[in-house]
Amino acid sequence: MNNAQLNELKDKYVAKGAASPATAFADRAKNAELWDADGNRFIDFAGGIGVLNIGHCHPKVVQAVKDQLDKVMHTCQTVMPYEGYVKVAEKLAEITPVRGEAKVMLANSGAEALENAVKIARAATGRNNVICFDGGYHGRTFMTMAMNGKVAPYASDFGTMPGCVFRAGYPVAEHGISEEEAVRRLKMVLKTDANPKDTAAIVLEPVLGEGGFYPAPQSFLEKIREICDEHGILMIVDEVQSGFGRTGKMFAIEHSGVKPDLMTMAKSMAAGMPISAVVGTAEHMDASGGNSLGGTYSGSPVSCAATLAVMEVFEEEDILAKSQALGDKLAKRFAQWASDFDAVVHPRNLGSMAAFELNGKDGQPAPDLAAALCKRAREQGLILLSCGMFGNTIRFLMPVTIEDKVLEEGLDIVEQNLKALVGSEATATA
Repeated sequence: MNNAQLNELKDKYVAKGAASPATAFADRAKNAELWDADGNRFIDFAGGIGVLNIGHCHPKVVQAVKDQLDKVMHTCQTVMPYEGYVKVAEKLAEITPVRGEAKVMLANSGAEALENAVKIARAATGRNNVICFDGGYHGRTFMTMAMNGKVAPYASDFGTMPGCVFRAGYPVAEHGISEEEAVRRLKMVLKTDANPKDTAAIVLEPVLGEGGFYPAPQSFLEKIREICDEHGILMIVDEVQSGFGRTGKMFAIEHSGVKPDLMTMAKSMAAGMPISAVVGTAEHMDASGGNSLGGTYSGSPVSCAATLAVMEVFEEEDILAKSQALGDKLAKRFAQWASDFDAVVHPRNLGSMAAFELNGKDGQPAPDLAAALCKRAREQGLILLSCGMFGNTIRFLMPVTIEDKVLEEGLDIVEQNLKALVGSEATATA
């Protein structure tokens, strides 16, 4: 079927809230390129929203999935366990920087991982409250919607959210929130809303994802660790988007040296197959009773096979070094754009988790400009995403395995459209 035929079916049968606004349908893909149902080629700077750090259809992962399909597709691991689940748990326990000896549970999505991390924290502490941060994004289930630090579009239409969730400020200088102010707000929350003796966990992304790709300062993460230790609160780090090599290390928290009690991960851990994990200190992970965690499809044999293959690819192809090198290339190009175009501000990256913002002539966030850039790029064969509290952040989540030629082609499209959209505001000719 072609794009037009598929769009007719989408409009007729797919719920509006679940339907993509895009009109091109993916037909095949390889590394950082994909082709739609009409045969048009796209360069992918979105990576399935950070899922494809090792690219589309990596041959090693594809083969591992095919091999597993010939053996066992599903049993439900609580009914009949299988090797893949325990091997993935072993690997994650070895590489995840949590305190002490680690244990693991697997689920299907980032939101499920966060839901279960909260369950584990409540069981381990006997407390209910959860503190999160402005701009944070943790999922679309009811608990994670309550935890999100951004209402639209995730929680706008769904009524009352679960209680016992409180929010503090995330340190973003561009939003007028210094590190000192963020710490002050957190301490105030513990005094005014979330009594420490009733607080199970503080949950944060070490790099805001949907909130705008802002890395938390090391000293702030250290302060969170200190506050958690002072009050017997568990520190939960959400690495769903920042994990599995996106920042140049396996997990973003490793840049700080801080070790959380629990960590969540998903997205790129299986290169497109659905899987997620909670990894945490063994005594916390074992706090709830038998059969209290997991679900029918949690840690499926096929997804586990993909995850194990991904881990081999990381070692064999030195993915972490590639991620850092990609980040360096992006930082260099961003700096040039910030110099050439008044509209391009606050370029930033941690490894290849990279972004810049677009402001108008008045110096205020320009979400319409960001939307126009993404639209024009799509029309020219580049998939580009915006994000951020004000919708003016352009984020880059291309596979870290992207070929240099394809990378430069995509960056040239961004630059050409910046010239077309804000060229008159340029301080120099790009």
